[in-house]
Amino acid sequence: MSDPPHKMGLTLTADGPEPGETKGAVVETGKERRDLRLDAFRGLALWFIFIDHIPDNSLAWLTLRNYGFSDTSEVFVFVSGYTCMLAYGGSLSEQGWATTTVRALRRAWEIYAAFLVLLLAYAALVWVMGGGTRFIDETNTGFFFREPGPTLVHVALLQFAPVNTDILLTFAILHICFPVVLWLMMSSGMLTLALSFLLYMMVQLFSWHVPAWPSGELYFNPFAWQFLFVIGGWYAHVGTASLRRILNSRALLIAALAYLAFSLVVALSWEFKSLEGLIPSTVTGLIYPIYKSHLAPVRLLHFLSLAFVVSRLAPLEWRGPIKPLMTAMIRCGENSLPIYCIGVLLAFVGEVVLTDVSSGFAMQVLISVAGIAIMIAAATLLTWESLLDRRGPRLF
Repeated sequence: MSDPPHKMGLTLTADGPEPGETKGAVVETGKERRDLRLDAFRGLALWFIFIDHIPDNSLAWLTLRNYGFSDTSEVFVFVSGYTCMLAYGGSLSEQGWATTTVRALRRAWEIYAAFLVLLLAYAALVWVMGGGTRFIDETNTGFFFREPGPTLVHVALLQFAPVNTDILLTFAILHICFPVVLWLMMSSGMLTLALSFLLYMMVQLFSWHVPAWPSGELYFNPFAWQFLFVIGGWYAHVGTASLRRILNSRALLIAALAYLAFSLVVALSWEFKSLEGLIPSTVTGLIYPIYKSHLAPVRLLHFLSLAFVVSRLAPLEWRGPIKPLMTAMIRCGENSLPIYCIGVLLAFVGEVVLTDVSSGFAMQVLISVAGIAIMIAAATLLTWESLLDRRGPRLF
């Protein structure tokens, strides 16, 4: 959820001179070149997250959730760490530490403000559609109506979040801490990665966590998920060059494919009982429980394997024309924060429709397609608005 390309001073190369007329995947910022696959992947992840957020949605079989230990959340966090390093680390030499720190903290504030606005809209929508009594358990909004005072206080303190908004709390915390991460990364990328891994292991061994209200912990534990965020930043900074020889290893590719196949069988066994017998009890004893909140090691390894395989199969730089579907993904990806918030609200509306109108497959398809279409339209409008926006004088 870092600054989108059109707000990072990015300009398309000769492959496409205007953002609204994208013809190639390559962009450049200052002296750095970067293709738009990052935003395309993030846009696709937003679509998948929206589909997964609709309960009992059969189209979830089109996303990553049912085919391995990890899901789209890992993609989103990794890409965000990568783009944060590109956005802030890439401009550090020109803008200096003060400006870079202010930009990172401003982005943290934008995520925090978006979280507060989303909660207000979410609670209002639940009230309108359920009268303050229906859907409150499914959305974890009951506290808004039963104890509004304490709830608002803990919302402001990043200790409470309705269903599907949890990740925004973690992103806000990660952006607040990013100037420190960036300073460490500029000093030593490997040391930063090692310290991040050490904190991650404290979660796995001792269950370190950030407390939530009224009990429990933040669902996306920042102490755990920061490691994937830092991996993304490290890979953007020095990882590509450091791992070039390793990433070309055929043995590693075979091992990654084998692990993906293993996780596929395990994940499918959760849905099809006939496959349970294929997983020895000794193996299940080693891998369970697989906590998403703590980014269980098998989830992390699955995502890294998937990312490695995709990086090997995808071209390093794509110069062909960008099709309308790719453009739609890029638009959603470069406006990731508002589109994520819109997706949360649309997913709840979809849940209500499936509950009160029809839960048939045709309705599931209609809701999913319509929701993605609305997200694309909103993202296109936001990009168009950003191109036209010319900030006037500050009146107050």
